Amino acid sequence: MIATLALSTIAMGADNLIGTWKYNTAKSQQPPGASPVANLTTMYEAANGGMKLTAKGARVDGSKIDFVATFKYDGKKFPVTGSGLQYDTSAIKQVSANTYTAERRKKDGKYHVTVQMVISPDGKIMTQTMKGTDATGKPTSGVVVYERQ
Repeated sequence: MIATLALSTIAMGADNLIGTWKYNTAKSQQPPGASPVANLTTMYEAANGGMKLTAKGARVDGSKIDFVATFKYDGKKFPVTGSGLQYDTSAIKQVSANTYTAERRKKDGKYHVTVQMVISPDGKIMTQTMKGTDATGKPTSGVVVYERQ
């Protein structure tokens, strides 16, 4: 029983989000509201007792996606700075080594989306399922897929 508990603790401590992920436009069903993503690469790295996320890419309309965020998995809001997003704060929790939840909001706005991020057992695919309200207050949802690089 003690060995099982120790293994569970080790597994929960693992963070399979760390690494570089490329957005798969063909497999994604992007939520409406912003120009679709043409290309996007995100990099998650351990930093300051938490995680640093850096993302760079572009939308179909030519607008750039370029943002940085540093966060902890404590469910508290943190700022997201840069360009190309509909939200400017997020809160993330790690449920397990392969599952995360996030709440994304626009300060002083109607945009509010919850996201479940699941990494496949082989660690190669990350699927983000989102649901909430867009910037106009209308219901929105989508599923986006990333592949580990």
